[in-house]
Amino acid sequence: MALNDRLRGVVDWLLEGYPAGVPPKDYIPLIALLRRRLSEGEIREIADEIAAHTDPTATSTDIGVSITRFTDALPSQQDIARVEEHLNRHHHWPLEAS
Repeated sequence: MALNDRLRGVVDWLLEGYPAGVPPKDYIPLIALLRRRLSEGEIREIADEIAAHTDPTATSTDIGVSITRFTDALPSQQDIARVEEHLNRHHHWPLEAS
């Protein structure tokens, strides 16, 4: 299923912000940032798309397990601030707060 324009914009922005891939230490705060602006379904769509770019061998089950692991963890405020700063350094956050 193709992403809508809004989600495609988020994916493109994330791939630009992390051209070498998202480092594992940034997954949890990144999900926390996305949760402020996106639904769980939208986060899963984005995660599927990012996974396809970073690990084409990952199955939907692998992706689902990873998403659950990361979305159930709580990041520190410092981690969230660090990831938000990283992503805003070159590209402004593409979504308005909801």
